[in-house]
Amino acid sequence: MIKLLFFLMSFVFLVGCSDKKSSNNGVAFQPNPVVLEELNVTTLATDSEMPSFELPDMNGQLVSSDDFKGSEVLVIAFISNHCPTSQAYEDRLINFTKDYSDKGVKVVAINPNSSLALLPEECGYSDLDDTFETMLIRHEHKGYNFPYLYDGDNHAASLKFGPVSTPHIFVFDAERVLRYNGRLDGVERPGSANAEDLRLAVDQILAGNEIANPVTSAFGCSVKWSWMADWADNINKNWDTRPVEITQIDELGVRELMKNDSDKLRLINVWASWCAPCIIEMPDLVMLQRYYGSRAFELITISADYLDKESEALNVLKKNGASMQNFIFSDDDKQNLTSAIDSEWRGSIPYSVLIEPGGNILYKREGVIDNLTIKRMIVDHQLLGRYY
Repeated sequence: MIKLLFFLMSFVFLVGCSDKKSSNNGVAFQPNPVVLEELNVTTLATDSEMPSFELPDMNGQLVSSDDFKGSEVLVIAFISNHCPTSQAYEDRLINFTKDYSDKGVKVVAINPNSSLALLPEECGYSDLDDTFETMLIRHEHKGYNFPYLYDGDNHAASLKFGPVSTPHIFVFDAERVLRYNGRLDGVERPGSANAEDLRLAVDQILAGNEIANPVTSAFGCSVKWSWMADWADNINKNWDTRPVEITQIDELGVRELMKNDSDKLRLINVWASWCAPCIIEMPDLVMLQRYYGSRAFELITISADYLDKESEALNVLKKNGASMQNFIFSDDDKQNLTSAIDSEWRGSIPYSVLIEPGGNILYKREGVIDNLTIKRMIVDHQLLGRYY
């Protein structure tokens, strides 16, 4: 019996630890972004030797510059999850990697951004922020065919290269001398170009020729250096000082909300101050408003509390900085609330429904929303989109 108990405990321990990210020495990698003193960052000059680097990839495995010694050309691409310009070039970078894989060309992507310096409002064109944990999600979702390395702790590699934006491309020859840095091509919108500047530079290197235009402008989102964290903190604090209010609404008012006569996607969430799952998911709902609220999206909450509990409901909203449209249902008969929203809804909360202009329901869920699913439905809708 003791042996069996020991075996079961060992099995549970192994299973519980199996999904942790591990570095090459067997120790689980844990991101630890820190704030650095502001530095003067300069972009690596043409003909410079490539700086060495060792960074964790999206799985936590350490990847070194020495791992690519055999390649004729090494392309270092600084990219990010949140940036619309970076996302606009993802497929072009994937296609380039595929087209040049049999020519001795290797591609490595690095995310230089500190999560401490990135605001939710800067993620309005994405489903993801730039934390280490979200990099694997993007890698798998887009099918990256190149390593995606994390440099958000202390910018150990990024400070050596000096990217000015994401994306920013650095191309090194077989001797690891910088021959080109800048953009992939001159047209941001997908479908209009095919990384012509990058392809030309690599073709010229492979042919043994000089690069005709070794430096181009790297247009995109600014790198989120960690010393920008104070700026982000101040804006986050300002959000928390915004007024939070709650207004009574009746059945007719709810039915009008469901018609959605606006020009925005509308997410309605029904909750209550006594509902633990409702309170647990409230921060994620507020984050949706911060992500997409400046675009064609609005979040509206409806409290199912009785009116004599209005102050309790308002306190929950205030604690979460829920400065959007908030209502409390004014009728004691909650069936009037459920029937006004969805005749098939039996009344369990939280309940969320995503509505297009004109009233078409895109998504509805009893229980806590799937945060990633709803983000993708919002940002990939034709009213928003991931690119400019």
